[in-house]
Amino acid sequence: MSGIRPAEVALLASVFVVAACGLVYELAAGTLASYLLGDSILQFSTIIGSYLFAMGIGSYLSRFFERQIIAHFLRIELLVGLVGGLMPLALFALQTLAAPSFRFALYALVLLVGTLVGLEIPLVMRILKRHFRERYALKDLVSQVLTFDYLGALVVAIAFPLLFVPQLGLIRTGAFFGLLNAAVAVWALWLFKGELRRWGLHALACGGVVAALLAAFAGAERVSSWAEDRFYADRIVYSASSAYQRIVVTASSVGVRLFLNGNLQFHSRDEYRYHEALVHPAMAGHGAPRQVLVLGGGDGMAVREILKYPGVEQVTLVELDPHMTTLFAQSPLLRALNADSLQSPKLRIVNADAFAWLEQNPGSFDVIVIDFPDPTNFSIGKLYTSGFYRLVEQHLNASGYAVVQTTSPLIARKSFWTVATTLEAAGLQVTPYHAHVPSFGEWGFILASRRPYRMPTQLPDGLRFISLGGLPALFDFPIDMARVPTEVNRLSNQVLVQTFEDEWGKVHQ
Repeated sequence: MSGIRPAEVALLASVFVVAACGLVYELAAGTLASYLLGDSILQFSTIIGSYLFAMGIGSYLSRFFERQIIAHFLRIELLVGLVGGLMPLALFALQTLAAPSFRFALYALVLLVGTLVGLEIPLVMRILKRHFRERYALKDLVSQVLTFDYLGALVVAIAFPLLFVPQLGLIRTGAFFGLLNAAVAVWALWLFKGELRRWGLHALACGGVVAALLAAFAGAERVSSWAEDRFYADRIVYSASSAYQRIVVTASSVGVRLFLNGNLQFHSRDEYRYHEALVHPAMAGHGAPRQVLVLGGGDGMAVREILKYPGVEQVTLVELDPHMTTLFAQSPLLRALNADSLQSPKLRIVNADAFAWLEQNPGSFDVIVIDFPDPTNFSIGKLYTSGFYRLVEQHLNASGYAVVQTTSPLIARKSFWTVATTLEAAGLQVTPYHAHVPSFGEWGFILASRRPYRMPTQLPDGLRFISLGGLPALFDFPIDMARVPTEVNRLSNQVLVQTFEDEWGKVHQ
């Protein structure tokens, strides 16, 4: 058997590249959908299903390409590179300019890119079979091509969340892989120049696509800034994509705001109301907390309030995203908001998944502050389940209190009381309360313990919202926020995620 030829190597390498690029476009669409539409599991599931369906259509359509296979392959590579590579940029812009059309455009682009990707591998196999017939039996050809296909998918599946998105961002990642698709087209242009008709036109098309993708790569920051400036209204002072979320900090004459995946987390003008309500009923109610655990709360605001108790010996902060704790520990603007709490010698920061950390680490705490984002998807919803709260109960001292931020009992009444029912299913007594935070409206919290809650007799100095006289009013629920029957939120059903989506969805209708 003769040695491997350069054209053969290039075609097999193109299979690797094609697989990598195709998966990137699929992951980028799913990531954008979860950022902008919420519910990451639903979005990824429907995006992947639509994409695979479209690939099947593309594979079926490949049978109708009978002549000029190389020319068709070259054009398809250019189209995949152009459409797939510019898809994140186009979707960002569309969300800003025409938000109601975003969902339709998202799935239209997914179906188009999926169909084009589905055409690629069958055409590569036919080119290999036609030009290297003496080297490949059908079984060897299928084996060789699919091996490179799956290897490409594996490499990019690992690199996408760990390398490309954190380092390049979604727009540049899309443009970069679009350029790889264009590079495959250029290979085909060079390797098969003797077989291509209208070589000059094909070369011009390659040059045009490469220029467009290079422009998108170079202008990604401007596009992101323009889109986010329009979306957030206030001046953006920091924006980045970590391995877990999109982080945006804005500033204006009235204060600083933090957004995660487009959802407001705090506004500096009234965050003290939220964080004082979250922390002090539990801390002061305990009386003498020494060991405190904070789950979530990577901005350091809850830790700031906890450190107002001089008897606290250690605070353990478990925050999934190291980007958050680093940002709020180093940025002068944000350090001023959390009073340098993340620099405290009493603080131990652990960047880990809270569920896994509770499973793997022994120890108990006097107070556990649970400050997670709202249960907008199943990955966060697991942190509101009976299984998670049983782990919390195991780490809570006999006289300790846990407190959970628990959405709005006015807007999301059933969601709020679902958390209460779920805490009770984990063997804890619940004491719900609420506070008005102007940026969010009426907001809810739930204390959980093994003993009945007793009102504190003393609070730290310098509080701006919580007072001994005003505390009892927080525990009084008017009729429109009173308890309603709810199910237990379990890992096996995650009813809270759907309930939360239904209740908050009505607000935006």
